[in-house]
Amino acid sequence: MGKNIVEKILQEHIVEGELVKGSSIGIRIDRTLTQDSTGTMAYLQLEAMGIDRVKTKKSVAYIDHNMLQQGFENADDHKYIQTVANKFGIYFSKPGNGICHQVNLERFSVPGDTLLGSDSHTPTAGGVGMLAIGAGGLDVALAMAGEPYNIKVPKVIKVELTGKLCPMVASKDIILEVLRRETVKGGVGKIYEYGGEGVSSLSVPQRATITNMGAELGATTSIFPSDEKTREYFKAQGRLDDWRELKADDDAEYDEIIKIDLDALEPMVAAPHSPDNIVKCREVSDVKVDQVAIGSCTNSSYEDLMKVAKILKGRKVKNDVSLVIAPGSRQVMEMIARNGALADIIASGARILENSCGPCIGMGQSPGTDAVSVRTFNRNFFGRSGTNSAKVYISSPEVAAVTALTGYITDPRDIDFDIDFSDISTDEFMIDDSMIIVPADTSTEVEVVRGPNIKPFPLNTALADKLSGKVIIKTGDNITTDHIMPSNAKLLPFRSNIPYLANFCFSTIDEEFSARSKDNPGGFIVGGDNYGQGSSREHAALAPLQLGIKGVIAKSFARIHKANLINSGIIPMEFENPEDYDLISQMDNIEIEGILEGIKNGKLVVTDKDRGVSFNVSVVFNKKEIEMLNAGGKLNSIKLKKGIGA
Repeated sequence: MGKNIVEKILQEHIVEGELVKGSSIGIRIDRTLTQDSTGTMAYLQLEAMGIDRVKTKKSVAYIDHNMLQQGFENADDHKYIQTVANKFGIYFSKPGNGICHQVNLERFSVPGDTLLGSDSHTPTAGGVGMLAIGAGGLDVALAMAGEPYNIKVPKVIKVELTGKLCPMVASKDIILEVLRRETVKGGVGKIYEYGGEGVSSLSVPQRATITNMGAELGATTSIFPSDEKTREYFKAQGRLDDWRELKADDDAEYDEIIKIDLDALEPMVAAPHSPDNIVKCREVSDVKVDQVAIGSCTNSSYEDLMKVAKILKGRKVKNDVSLVIAPGSRQVMEMIARNGALADIIASGARILENSCGPCIGMGQSPGTDAVSVRTFNRNFFGRSGTNSAKVYISSPEVAAVTALTGYITDPRDIDFDIDFSDISTDEFMIDDSMIIVPADTSTEVEVVRGPNIKPFPLNTALADKLSGKVIIKTGDNITTDHIMPSNAKLLPFRSNIPYLANFCFSTIDEEFSARSKDNPGGFIVGGDNYGQGSSREHAALAPLQLGIKGVIAKSFARIHKANLINSGIIPMEFENPEDYDLISQMDNIEIEGILEGIKNGKLVVTDKDRGVSFNVSVVFNKKEIEMLNAGGKLNSIKLKKGIGA
């Protein structure tokens, strides 16, 4: 029996367990990436492990999130990351060099290698045939320390592409179509592997857009073959030695096949407030737009911005529309500056932002009150833009650029001018890695600089056999990590200061959560389906830990957040009967006994003392996860094994 791409890479990297669907395995991680929003915590955790140098082939620390210098905090965090990276043998991408996923694709991606990143959009690198997975910072720190990464062997879903995209239909529309069919929770426990004759028509940047936004499916990752188009990309990047062919065997088997006819796709948008709320552009053509934002790790490549420049050339942005554009990397910015495309963009009335994540994570350019913003980003969760009342639509660069000209959401096929994109590809990218700092050969003489905003991360205590406390909050379905731990210009500078950050936990939907938690220590959170979807930020687990939360009971969990809860020693529990969710209310007193034995058997009994009812919850964990929970979290477990102390 032949193997698919996923099976081939997993087989090459498996170090623990067997490649059996649903079983737990440990895989060797070749490469890691962090960004400054999650990296500070990851490196504090790495330091606590007592190793001298990272054990991976290559690890890179990027600065791309916390770019606004409104105080000392961001600059201090950047200095800490640069010095700790230098000490531990980690490459450092300076502020301004670009967004981690764009730069990684350009300069560090390697087909067939494994990549673990402390950012949920790490699967971007799947566009060149990497097995690239987003994870919490602690998991990435452990990978840098040489520990295997543990996952359940996922189902592999083949997305079979046929035909070819029509003019003004983008690869963004492919992933929007997948999201329309699969939803934001449809990918849990799955990897999406793209194949079919339609793949050969897609460039690497187009593929990377699809794998990037595959994170919104809740999938473990997404991946494309490494083929002739991939080879062309690596040759143009001057990295042909890093390329290898990687494709599925002709008789490879899959758990499911999804077929998409590229000829039949048309421009779409994701309407507020979820990436799977998909509608055709023509269905919302009456929506008046106040802001358009182009960029992010999803759509900020050279190819994307050249298309935007061609649409904007000789035309003007609508008077009542603000258009902001953030190139994905210094390479992209320099290339469009030298070929004149940047001048065309500026002449249209667009505002040029730094080569960074920026508006995607609420770091500047928040829309006005009740404003409509069309963005080429990957997420439009409630409040993520920094304005709770804003309505955010997700689109392709083509839709966004045309919309900026018309002032309304516009299907780019309906404009009255013809644009030819056939000449925007390049055989040679401009190569300048001077903003990537090579680490010191030895760590002995490197001083790590810590600013006053860097505080110790919280550690849990060993698991008790009995827990009791109040339900501090009861939420609905699809609660995101943006709901749990908001990400915006006000709070991002404090990602290295969990005691302060915890004061704003759940603040977008319940401003009293933090205070109630402090008044009622040892409490619980109750959630609906797909609790914790979205970002990999472990702060959504660390802030509740700081506030004394002992467990989360939900109908189901998003993969990364569930892992982060376990890493923090917080028990994730799933209603055995989802209808039992209705039995429990906020501020009820609940009690759980026999926990130590119960997590071994996969079931606990929760009693609501106020209502006199009990119900079962599922707590199915593997041996390592049970060890982590018993120890009060993953770092405590590692310390116990290595004898580092409490």
